[in-house]
Formats: sequence, structure tokens, C-alpha cells
Amino acid sequence: MPSVDLLQLAKRIDTVLDILVGGDHASAINNLEILKAELLNLAAGEESKKGDLQKSPWEI
Repeated sequence: MPSVDLLQLAKRIDTVLDILVGGDHASAINNLEILKAELLNLAAGEESKKGDLQKSPWEI
């Protein structure tokens, strides 16, 4: 079963919060959708490529 690095997940959530505080709601929503898709893939048991939650395809 794939595992999630909880510290890395918390950092990514913190990044979304920072983006929201900065007022860029569209980027924050996009980043949440990316994170949601990755977590749903993990929950479905799909193998994630090494580092999927570690790299950041996000808009900052």
C-alpha cells in the first residue's frame, strides 16, 4: 500500500494557505485540485511515481 509523507502533505497544505492569504484564489484552487487528485490516486491503490507528493507542479 502506498504511503503518504504526512510532513510533506502538511507543507503543501501550508503552501495553499499562503497562496490564499496572498489573494491568488485561482492558484490555490488549482493546487488543491492537484493535491486531491494525487491523494485519490493513492487511496485507489495506484502506484505513484517516486516523489509525486514531494515535487511541486504547483503555481506559487
